[in-house]
Amino acid sequence: MGEFQKKEVVILGVSPDKEASHQKFIEQNDLPFTLLCDPDKKVMTQYDAFGEKKMYGKTVTGVIRSTVWIGPDGKVKKHWRKVAKAADHPHKVLEAVQTA
Repeated sequence: MGEFQKKEVVILGVSPDKEASHQKFIEQNDLPFTLLCDPDKKVMTQYDAFGEKKMYGKTVTGVIRSTVWIGPDGKVKKHWRKVAKAADHPHKVLEAVQTA
């Protein structure tokens, strides 16, 4: 988190869950960033973070783990679709931010 903060990167998470569920999740996982509620899935759908996906060989509708880097000008600088390895992903994002 410190490296992102040095670059003045604001990290936001978005989930379709309700606020009460978010509070539990934030506390259990000690999240160092803001988690936003999108129960209508409007924002998530707009960024292709909710929709059809393959799960165990079947097509289902749900949350698609992804990252969208939005620059200070409000424009998308990079979009990582379908993040497979969540634990490794922040390093890839940080690398992109540092080389920009």
